[in-house]
Amino acid sequence: MKIVIVGPAFPYRGGISDTNHRLAQALIEAGHELEMITFTLQYPKFLFPGTTQYHENEMHFNYLVERKINAINPFNWLIIGFYLSQKKADLLIFRYWLSFLAPCLGTIGWVVKCFSKTRNISIVDNMIPHEPKFFDTLFSKYFLSAMHQLVSMSDKVTKDIQRFTKNKDVAYAPHPVFDNFGAAVSKDEARIKLGLDLDKKYLLFFGFIRKYKGLDLLIEAFNKLILEKNDIHLIIAGEFYENDLPYKMLISDFKIENKVHLFNQFIPHDEVKYYFAASDLVVQPYRNATQSGIAQIAYHFEKPMLITNVGGLAEIVLQDVSGVVVEPNPISIYEGLVHFFKIEKDWTEGVRSQKKRFSWENLVKAIEDLYSKN
Repeated sequence: MKIVIVGPAFPYRGGISDTNHRLAQALIEAGHELEMITFTLQYPKFLFPGTTQYHENEMHFNYLVERKINAINPFNWLIIGFYLSQKKADLLIFRYWLSFLAPCLGTIGWVVKCFSKTRNISIVDNMIPHEPKFFDTLFSKYFLSAMHQLVSMSDKVTKDIQRFTKNKDVAYAPHPVFDNFGAAVSKDEARIKLGLDLDKKYLLFFGFIRKYKGLDLLIEAFNKLILEKNDIHLIIAGEFYENDLPYKMLISDFKIENKVHLFNQFIPHDEVKYYFAASDLVVQPYRNATQSGIAQIAYHFEKPMLITNVGGLAEIVLQDVSGVVVEPNPISIYEGLVHFFKIEKDWTEGVRSQKKRFSWENLVKAIEDLYSKN
């Protein structure tokens, strides 16, 4: 097929952009012709909570990546819709994760739907945003109306989609492993690189930080844990997308500054491997979630996880095989951490066995099967 992916791509950074490029490669490997179209403006600066939306380093790809979409210019949406309808692609793949972008992507989708035979399929990351807004329902319904079919990457998202629309085919394929961060390095090499002790145990909280990610819950649980197990440290690696002061005050109030290693920055691709390799356990103490890109990085580096039983996270980790599943509160997280370290086993084989469930071939097949219903 001739396929165009519509959504974040280089030079934009972040998990959606990364997975779009990895999906593009998987589609090419499956024999399809592939292009990508992305934004000239994705978010206005005042709406973006981080330091920058862009990668610092240049990247090159074996397919065309065009920057054409302005997320806040309705005239541009119409122009891009007509532009894509003239490409005569077999399939457009839209990524949907935020209702703010629904008017833009929905309008592009509607123009293509009206003026071409191209099929619109959306991979829906979030039907309901982690931080809801009053316009979510209206905007999301508009976007869905422009799609022919949908793909979800968790049962939670499938159920959310069904709350909005009953008459569209929805395929399920779990979020594939994030294998675009290079090969793992040894634990010692990683710890030396990050300036960490070689003989301690390390928890890792990774990714951008917002309230729904539950870092404060983890800090409270960690404080209780180290009263019993003094050789455990916590790595926090990621950029704050909100005020970092409450988290730093919590660390200070507990007097655990010497046990917490804070890397308050966006972690470049070529450095991600060090944080995962240095850790013994990846912790995702989320208050709410759908699926998780962080979990799929952990699977790539074959690290066990502690995750909370929210959204689709419990679908990702098999209890006491690839990690531990707990409730989203400090006591339950603490008890899960104690349980993990009490077992004292090598979790690698369990993680490796579960990793096989999350292949890019499964996602490509879900897309191909949907298209075949055309």
